[in-house]
Amino acid sequence: MNKLEKLCVFCGSSEGNDLAITAAAEKLGKIFVERNITLVYGAAKIGVMGVIAKSVLENKGKVIGIIPSFLKKKEVVHLGLTELITTDNMHQRKLKMQENSDGFIALPGGMGTLEELFEIITWLQLGLHSKPIGLLNVNGFYNDLIKMLETMVRKGFLSMDNYNLLLVDSNPQQLLDKMEKFKPTEQPKWLNEDRT
Repeated sequence: MNKLEKLCVFCGSSEGNDLAITAAAEKLGKIFVERNITLVYGAAKIGVMGVIAKSVLENKGKVIGIIPSFLKKKEVVHLGLTELITTDNMHQRKLKMQENSDGFIALPGGMGTLEELFEIITWLQLGLHSKPIGLLNVNGFYNDLIKMLETMVRKGFLSMDNYNLLLVDSNPQQLLDKMEKFKPTEQPKWLNEDRT
């Protein structure tokens, strides 16, 4: 069983137009506190990011925000966090998120959310970490993305082992249960091959 004491959440800096998404973020924040999980996230006070941080804090939980200095200057940073870590750039931010988390969950979001999700799952695929990654598929938000991943498998660009690295559920409690039971596959053989 994986001990999930700190989980990083990737999500939108906008709230979008589906109230089910902000409601899911609020619910996930409460569940984190119930399970004694610290939220690690991008430190913003706006969008879905702000909703989940507010939920955790209002329920007496802990929140670690990680933000690059250029975004801090834009005054989007949440000033009431348990801990705030400032990095020089976006790359350092993602590395700090990985170092400070026992796993990752993607809520709905835009390009930045997808970029963070795919980078962290690529790191898992390459054996750079062995932490569980969950996709909270709120109200079918990620259905088309899941279909795209299935197309990648069908067309031979994604193995089933790597497809299965992404844990998907629409229920946050069930998703966390899957993440606790997650076992990474062995590092791909081609990474160990001598290609000189």
